[in-house]
Amino acid sequence: MESLAADLRTMVRTPLHDNHVAAMRRLGIEQHLKAGDYLVRAGDPLDTFHYLLDGEIEAVNPRTGDRYGEATLGPTQFFGEISFLSGGKNLMSARAVRDTTLLCVPRQDMLDLMSQIPEMSDIIITVYAARRRRQIESDDASLTLIGGEVSREIRQIATFAGRNRIPYRELTLGEHEAEAIAHQCHIGEAQPAVIFGKKDAIENPTPAKVAERLGLLMEVEDGAVFDTLIVGGGPAGVAAGVYAGAEGLSAIVAEDQTIGGQAGTSSRIENYMGFPTGISGADLVWRGEVQAMKFGTRFAVPRRACALRKEDNGIFCVTFDDDSEICARSIIVATGVQYRRLPIDRIEEFEGHGIYYAATDIEARYCKDQDVVVIGGGNSAGQAAMFLSRTARHVHLLVRGPSLATSMSDYLSSRLEADPAITIHYNTEMRALHGDDTLEAITIRDKASGQDWRLKTGAVFVMVGAAPNTGWMENLVKLDDKGFVCTGEAIGKPSGYETSEPGIFAVGDVRAGSVKRVASAVGEGSVVISKVWEYIDSQG
Repeated sequence: MESLAADLRTMVRTPLHDNHVAAMRRLGIEQHLKAGDYLVRAGDPLDTFHYLLDGEIEAVNPRTGDRYGEATLGPTQFFGEISFLSGGKNLMSARAVRDTTLLCVPRQDMLDLMSQIPEMSDIIITVYAARRRRQIESDDASLTLIGGEVSREIRQIATFAGRNRIPYRELTLGEHEAEAIAHQCHIGEAQPAVIFGKKDAIENPTPAKVAERLGLLMEVEDGAVFDTLIVGGGPAGVAAGVYAGAEGLSAIVAEDQTIGGQAGTSSRIENYMGFPTGISGADLVWRGEVQAMKFGTRFAVPRRACALRKEDNGIFCVTFDDDSEICARSIIVATGVQYRRLPIDRIEEFEGHGIYYAATDIEARYCKDQDVVVIGGGNSAGQAAMFLSRTARHVHLLVRGPSLATSMSDYLSSRLEADPAITIHYNTEMRALHGDDTLEAITIRDKASGQDWRLKTGAVFVMVGAAPNTGWMENLVKLDDKGFVCTGEAIGKPSGYETSEPGIFAVGDVRAGSVKRVASAVGEGSVVISKVWEYIDSQG
């Protein structure tokens, strides 16, 4: 299966060309370091591109103070990571091994240069992406999560970090290292916590606070007006971000949870063109995010849209759950859908402690060697069942209907039926949840016979229904009776992506009548930009 980037250990590296370096010299300055001097420290803003002219630099793990990895950087190489594109913060420190001279270029100047020289951009981004893969796959991250086995909040942060491809590592409360870290951070006994570096404990941690600490919570300048604000960071929203940036529009993507949307919860997508061996939804959309940032599109995560208004001058302003506001000349609604919460007593109580709405590596580690339940009859449910069967003792797939023929791709249903680790229960539904602090068992009903039976399980994956997140804009945009955005012919508009309000467009699963597939969402996000351009041009 494809990964998010090349393997840093085996990839053939292409150095920057002499003309690239000459172009950087016109914009940058030389910096000289003595052996042992720090170039940057973890947590510093990624505001400079560092190219080595002479000497040697090592990446330093801020948690241990030791060299990260086995290799160092020498002349013709450069220090940095993928968050340089978005203006995040350094996850690693850098230190001179011996006397060193670097060429230092301000971030915005370097981004402008990369946009003018695509070959240069490709070399830098390939290395940055490979470094991020290396950080994720190693167990030596700067961000440490403690106590996910008992804390719902820590699990939420793990989900946020994992699906946004932020490197992190986990410790259980009983581990000696967790106790040592608690002592270093002066937090008493080992308890659920989020630590950046060696002893920087994030107080009352949330995904938003982690994002802020890592420089991901994009601050928008007062009075800034973008050409387009894309609300939603799934395949449709990220595709719109790629094409908006490529076409010269100033664009920002706001996402309330994690880049990837519902597609990001798919452990393996096999029917997306160009990936014959499959790719996870999170890796696919992360690649798109990097591509969009390459073209200058900005991302703000996590921010949930709460309200929309239109100013007298025609500018649209969206208010988010942190009371921030982003204004733009046009809006692209790409908020997709989310799985519905089943109407069962106590289900909210167990969310994150036995009830899950995604099946990725993060969730799978909490139900290893257990019987697990997947509820749903669509492709996402089928992919989840196949993925979980690798680590679970057994997977029970609950399907409300009599077959999978009308809701699931044939290749997937055939695999499910042939897998001895998976049992498909047709005409079946979950009726009740049992347990104290965590889920211990569920009651299942066979609708054909009316018989109830009890299944011992600590993990249920709910993947049914599709509820759009559109309440924040219903004062301006017409919705259908299910809350989906009405577009195109249904409201007398020539374009299939125009809404009832000029300047607001809708793409992907949130659009009434859309085809619920990743490929179609990407297509809609790509195509809509021509209509956005037409609208902005018509406004003068």
